[in-house]
Amino acid sequence: MMGKLFVINPNSSQTVTDGIATAIAPLQGMGAPIHCLTLAEGPPGIESQAQADETIAPMLRLAASLEPEAAGFVIACFGDPGVHALRDRTAKPVLGIQEAAVSTALTLGQRFGIIAILPTSIPRHLRSLGAMGVLDRLAGDRALGLGVAELADPAITQTRLIDTGRALRDQDGAEVLILGCAGMARYRAVLEQMLQIPVIDPCQAAVAMALGRIALTQTHKPGA
Repeated sequence: MMGKLFVINPNSSQTVTDGIATAIAPLQGMGAPIHCLTLAEGPPGIESQAQADETIAPMLRLAASLEPEAAGFVIACFGDPGVHALRDRTAKPVLGIQEAAVSTALTLGQRFGIIAILPTSIPRHLRSLGAMGVLDRLAGDRALGLGVAELADPAITQTRLIDTGRALRDQDGAEVLILGCAGMARYRAVLEQMLQIPVIDPCQAAVAMALGRIALTQTHKPGA
């Protein structure tokens, strides 16, 4: 029997988790069953490196409790906190949403742009991009100036997303945009429609990649 793909939101916002679940709903039934979970011990929003680091220990404990029934894990926070630590602890696929989104973006255009929540998020993004060796493909990383909780207000968020995405496209030369927070999931389709370039929701990208990894794991079993 195939295990479950667990998508862990490392902040404590159920609103963000519900948005993730809605975004990945079209992928249900395409492989392992997908379950979205909220890390109750996490902060309301992850807006700094310190907050990201604080989520790692409780996230690892949660993942360990899920290990017997897991087929794989997605860590649904841009910046991918704890991804490498969890990979050290399990042989099952572990995907971070930033790494998956960037990998997807590289197949859709030469240069990609990232829409961050706050200016303080950008250095964290750049460290991860440097580790991936893809900084030469980055057109720009621009912040909305909104915290995670504020993303729930569509009147403000949608306008800022469109303005920021347009600047990345027209001023920085981005051919593909990446939403730099799991809490932006609900706005992907309208942003893509308004700007007429591909817009990647990182949770969708990571879940799609994880389902593929899990499927490959099944086919590579002895006797398969």
